[in-house]
Amino acid sequence: MSFAKVHTRSVIGLNAPQVLVEVHLSQGLPALIIVGLPEASVRESKDRVRSALINSGFEFPNRRLTINLAPADLPKDGARLDLPIAMGILAASGQIDDKVLDGFEFIGELALNGELRDITGALSVARAIKSDTVKRTLIAPTANAHEAVKVGGVTVLAATTLDAVCRHLDVVSGINKNPADLLPIVDIPTQDDEVSYALDLADVKGQHHARRALEIAAAGGHSLLFKGSPGSGKTLMASRLPSILPPLTDEEALEVASIYSIAGVAHRFGERPFRQVHHTISSAALVGGGSKPKPGEISLGHKGAVFLDELPEFDRKTLETLRQPIEAKEIIISRANSQVSFPADFQLIAAMNPCPCGYHGDPSNRCVCRPEQVKKYQERLSGPLLDRIDLHITVPALPIDDLQNAPTGEPSSAVRTRVIAARNIAIRRQGKANYELTPRELDQVATLGDAEQQMLKIATARLNLSARSYHRILRVARTIADLAGSEQIGTAHIAEALSYR
Repeated sequence: MSFAKVHTRSVIGLNAPQVLVEVHLSQGLPALIIVGLPEASVRESKDRVRSALINSGFEFPNRRLTINLAPADLPKDGARLDLPIAMGILAASGQIDDKVLDGFEFIGELALNGELRDITGALSVARAIKSDTVKRTLIAPTANAHEAVKVGGVTVLAATTLDAVCRHLDVVSGINKNPADLLPIVDIPTQDDEVSYALDLADVKGQHHARRALEIAAAGGHSLLFKGSPGSGKTLMASRLPSILPPLTDEEALEVASIYSIAGVAHRFGERPFRQVHHTISSAALVGGGSKPKPGEISLGHKGAVFLDELPEFDRKTLETLRQPIEAKEIIISRANSQVSFPADFQLIAAMNPCPCGYHGDPSNRCVCRPEQVKKYQERLSGPLLDRIDLHITVPALPIDDLQNAPTGEPSSAVRTRVIAARNIAIRRQGKANYELTPRELDQVATLGDAEQQMLKIATARLNLSARSYHRILRVARTIADLAGSEQIGTAHIAEALSYR
């Protein structure tokens, strides 16, 4: 047999399209040619595969090798194709039985001594195999196998070396009669019923108005801006947001874990992400990009929160890139030969000082900024960006006496119970959280009485609110009503929602 086919996967965004590795041995001068849009890491695999085969005790064919990665118009990158290429060479050269290969998919990077190394995107590969009509067994490096098995419904085998994979296939084909050479099937890990967070809202003393806004933001999925002097507790409260959010569903947890798997960043499965971004970040790092598109911070914050501290210190062009993802909940990165989409359903939590020195409006009168400096500082943020933030909260500095004598704040568990109840009300009513409501859906689920309409009409005229702000106020009012257990939005709910603009 001088021809073999091996099944594997490429990874583009969160998708893992199938790739067929075709290997053909022919007469001619010894050479190894890889075709099918391989990128640099794939082209370099020929040297890793050659050394891995020889050091694992196999023979590298001294003939002309042509390797085609089909479909030919799909870009292939990453070292995950090392193992399937090696298996194709072994099958085409008759060193393993090619008939058993059709029941497996292979991913993994090869070390020069034949050991298997971890790759990125294993969860995306497992999710793609699960959704495929033909169910194949996935053979992957040990760490990736334990990651991939979280998908469920996919048989995953853990391998440490190229030789171990070949011995397993020999047992399957009947050449090897030793069952001890079979690769272990990875069991689905047991998950804790509830993910615990190290940071708790009980650490926040006082600041009842800001805590209330944080609870509303969690219940409705709304964006939030804290504004106050240094040390008033803005970062302290923002970092506690994940602890009061509802737990992720199984599908949401897998989607979040898939993003982190592609990015190669450690993540605790089932935990709501919280990404604290430094103000020197570039646009590509924030929203994603690069020659080979990778997820940015807003995608790493998917189903969680992205915290931008010192908001006016960010580059204005960088902040403007957030305007579209905040609305669309995804980011599309276009390149000359491909277009990649990453989910970006995140809560934007931001914090800023009122002026360069940070003490404008503080009762201590410590501010040393001139009026034009304050105005210039606040104008660093564009109106369209601020218009897309649902809740604007002033966080006053807490006097030392109040800080020392204030009782311990309400714990996250108690707040989370109310948040989950409000979210459940929204899900039963409209099938989604309130921040996802379209204007047409708002007309159906956020109907107003005459008094509420008049209040909102007057406020819109006095505050010069845009149509976007009008709809955001309605979404926040709907969330406030849900927290109160009210089916109808009342004037009190409208008034509170307006106070956050």
